[in-house]
Amino acid sequence: MARIVAIDYGQKRTGLAVTDPLQLIATPLATVATAELLKYLGGYSEKETIACFVVGYPKNMDNTPSEAMRYINPFVERLRQRFPNIPVMQEDERFTSKMALRAMIDGGMKKMDRRDKGMIDRVSAVIILQAYMDRIKG
Repeated sequence: MARIVAIDYGQKRTGLAVTDPLQLIATPLATVATAELLKYLGGYSEKETIACFVVGYPKNMDNTPSEAMRYINPFVERLRQRFPNIPVMQEDERFTSKMALRAMIDGGMKKMDRRDKGMIDRVSAVIILQAYMDRIKG
């Protein structure tokens, strides 16, 4: 089977998570400079088969798209153009950064290690991916 890749898109850096080939487990993959993201995904797709991309979709509390969508929508369009045969899905990402930080604290990660924003981005991508997998396997 193919892997699912989750993307926690940010203006400076982007967290990535991926499933195992059986699509059972979500794990952190990398934090990539956003300017290099499509290049990184191109290299990854040459080594692994990707079933779909899941992009975090930030919403406000009233379910309207957040201000960050002005950066994410153009990225999603570039992603679809670069990988026309790989579906791009979107998953609500409200509170993922807070949930990631809480998971790192609960997991016993030291305060100094929690300051690594790249780690928060990767864990956020895992949370997005797990939410997507839970929803589709419902």
